[in-house]
Amino acid sequence: MKSIRVAVAAAAVGLALTACSSPLQAGAAAVVGKERISTSQLNADAEAYKAALKKNKLDETALGVPVTQYVLQRLADISAAEQLMARNNVQVTEKEIDAKLQDPGQYQSAEINLLALGVAPSYARDYARTAVGMAKLQQQAGQGGMDKLRQDFASIKTTFNPRFGVVNTNPSQENPALFIDAGRFGKATTPQARPQQQG
Repeated sequence: MKSIRVAVAAAAVGLALTACSSPLQAGAAAVVGKERISTSQLNADAEAYKAALKKNKLDETALGVPVTQYVLQRLADISAAEQLMARNNVQVTEKEIDAKLQDPGQYQSAEINLLALGVAPSYARDYARTAVGMAKLQQQAGQGGMDKLRQDFASIKTTFNPRFGVVNTNPSQENPALFIDAGRFGKATTPQARPQQQG
């Protein structure tokens, strides 16, 4: 499970998401560009992720961050990637999605690989579609176009519900939390320090 924690920290460090201060829609966990991630969707997907971890005998506390935050970050990434793909008219076939879902990555199992990436079965196909689509965009951009691609991705602004805290702009292996509690002098939120709220 240590390698999953490292994957979490690496994924968090690599993200280009930023939170802004525009008003949030009622019942939204986040608004990504023009797309809304509802609190009910987040809760359902977090439960699906927990169930998949349990089924594979993996301890959720080894993630180092609360499951709800981890799942919310992944859902926001997927939404931003889908919007960027739509802007660029990138198409992904069902066959390409199926192939991506069979990729074991650095693990012996494709299912474990998806869990290490923060992907629950409930949104695995969405994740695979965006992973393939973003790879196509990177290939089209080439080495010289990567900065513009990163800027285009970052231009899809994400506003998180303030109940999660403030986005941790400097996540690390030692401090992998995706949000920090602004009321606690920038202390990283943890499952113990900040209980999960239902909403």
